[in-house]
Amino acid sequence: MNRLLNWLDERFPLKSTLKNYFSAYYLPKNLNFFYFFGSLALVVLLNQFVSGLWLTMFYTPSAEQAFSSVEYIMRDVNFGWLFRYLHSTGASAFFIVIYLHMFRGLLYGSYQKPRELVWLLGMFLYVLLLAGAFFGYLLPWGQMSYWGAEVITSLLSAIPYIGKSLVVWLRGDYTVGNATLQRFFALHVIAFPFLLFLLVYLHVVALHKVGSNNPEGIDIKNEVDANGKPIDKIPFHPYYIIKDLVMVVAFLILFFAVVFFAPEMGGYFLEHNNFAPANPLITPDHIAPMWYMSPFYAILRAIPDKLMGVMCMGMAIVVLFFLPWLDRSPVRSMRYKGNYSRMMLFLGVGAFILLGYLGTIPVTPTRLFMARVSTGLYFAYFLLMPFYTRFESTHILPARIGGQ
Repeated sequence: MNRLLNWLDERFPLKSTLKNYFSAYYLPKNLNFFYFFGSLALVVLLNQFVSGLWLTMFYTPSAEQAFSSVEYIMRDVNFGWLFRYLHSTGASAFFIVIYLHMFRGLLYGSYQKPRELVWLLGMFLYVLLLAGAFFGYLLPWGQMSYWGAEVITSLLSAIPYIGKSLVVWLRGDYTVGNATLQRFFALHVIAFPFLLFLLVYLHVVALHKVGSNNPEGIDIKNEVDANGKPIDKIPFHPYYIIKDLVMVVAFLILFFAVVFFAPEMGGYFLEHNNFAPANPLITPDHIAPMWYMSPFYAILRAIPDKLMGVMCMGMAIVVLFFLPWLDRSPVRSMRYKGNYSRMMLFLGVGAFILLGYLGTIPVTPTRLFMARVSTGLYFAYFLLMPFYTRFESTHILPARIGGQ
């Protein structure tokens, strides 16, 4: 075995790669629960890739047979129901993990210098996940899939001059149809995985270049021992690998409990209208996207003007890219920031969660008012950040982890 490893290492940097990314990669010793979600995202990504690859072996990407092929997978293919539920539940699990991963970044300032590129690559990953989920949502060719795609693609028509042409270009037809389904299928199963794995690789490489942040927001490279190694560090292997494995097992227990006992999750993971084939002549009473896109849909509905609504919905995502430059605080972690930052984080995240709920239910005057207030609070968290982070009083940052 040693001879084989040596032979491989002479021709491929196997040992050095394992050393740089595992045994000799040092992390702060105080990483907590929120730092598990990066590893969990990789686990869910693997699940999505394997289950999706298996589903493509039996799925037929045509408007005439798409829905029946999904029914065939569920009813006649051995363990087809399991792989379908693994993929549908995995999509929601992916966004749960990603949203908690992003919240960790907001909580501990993981977007600040020198990790701006890590944050930007993560945001590109998030946008790609939203696009991939949208493309995949049409594939079952159910009622909500069809009408959801019809509504979302029609939003491009609000763009002056070129909007209608963009809608036709995206759909491949004047309405959502067979051409739309086939191009969404190609994007979902070929372009999306390729770009996703590329961005994940770049995200990990950029993270290993600058090192991981920690709940204290202290750069461990500032305090080193006689050998030049950080004092407040421990190697990724075996310590954090063992911790991650424990969390992965706990996550998989919960994940498979949902897969086996509640794969629809009350209509949030698999909507009830999607168990009926797409019918262009019958519009569902209430059209809403999946829960992980619903905050942006609620922002869209909160703005009376269609063009302004589309712009605000897009800006709700774009503003995340500018976060490293909006935050002017001298400290990273919320543990040492002032009360203004804590209050605004609570309001901003709370508004986003409320928007997510409002985007899944029908509009009433009261709900519309709540959506507009929540939209204002969401944007206020980001747009006022240069002011309240610069002028608020912060706590004294210790020189080392643990205040030593």
